[in-house]
Amino acid sequence: MSKTQERTSVHGRVPQQNAAAGPVAPPRVSARRRRPGMIALSLALVAAGGAGVAVLLLQVGHRTQVVTVVRDVQVGQALTAKDLGKASVALDPAVKAVRADDMDSVIGKRAAVELRPGSLLAPSQVTKDFLVKAGEQLVPIGLKAEQVPATALVPGQKVQLVHVPAPGAVDAGKATGTAPRTIAGRVVKASQSAPGTGVVVVDVATSKDDGPTAAAWVAAGTLRLVLDAPDGS
Repeated sequence: MSKTQERTSVHGRVPQQNAAAGPVAPPRVSARRRRPGMIALSLALVAAGGAGVAVLLLQVGHRTQVVTVVRDVQVGQALTAKDLGKASVALDPAVKAVRADDMDSVIGKRAAVELRPGSLLAPSQVTKDFLVKAGEQLVPIGLKAEQVPATALVPGQKVQLVHVPAPGAVDAGKATGTAPRTIAGRVVKASQSAPGTGVVVVDVATSKDDGPTAAAWVAAGTLRLVLDAPDGS
């Protein structure tokens, strides 16, 4: 063998692994330590989310047939079948509405408040009583913007009609130490304030003996309306 062949054979050999060293073990990867608390919290959040979705689906899917108002109904007007309709809605438990199955029970009753189309009919919005009872008279009272109470006037509220001196007149009550004359009444209806003037017309039921007197006070501009306490005292 020539020297050239010896160099080729020496440098051309592929080094071999030492058999005595044995197989090389793969690198060890440290396993992530599991935290039982985090796992439990995750499971609880998943369960709560699933329960919330289930409740929402049940609420959306559960619909109730209720009575609706389809035409304008004035206070004191008797309800007819043409004034009412039916609708299927997802009703919140806090909302009180007449069920469709009970529609016949409200037909013939009177509107205790003004009813507007598209609204649900609540049991408190109807009454079987006449708003103006036997032995009463209805007195319309026009109130200027500054004379209207901040508290909304609703049917059934008890009021006092107070006689006050005419503009420029001497207050005889102060001179004699007597209280002003009053008439007990009950609100039947209150209109919206008129555009421009802001005047609100309030229909007040009084006894038939006091009705003419209250009307005279209104005509003379000597009447004021005062709300009674909720318990009537």
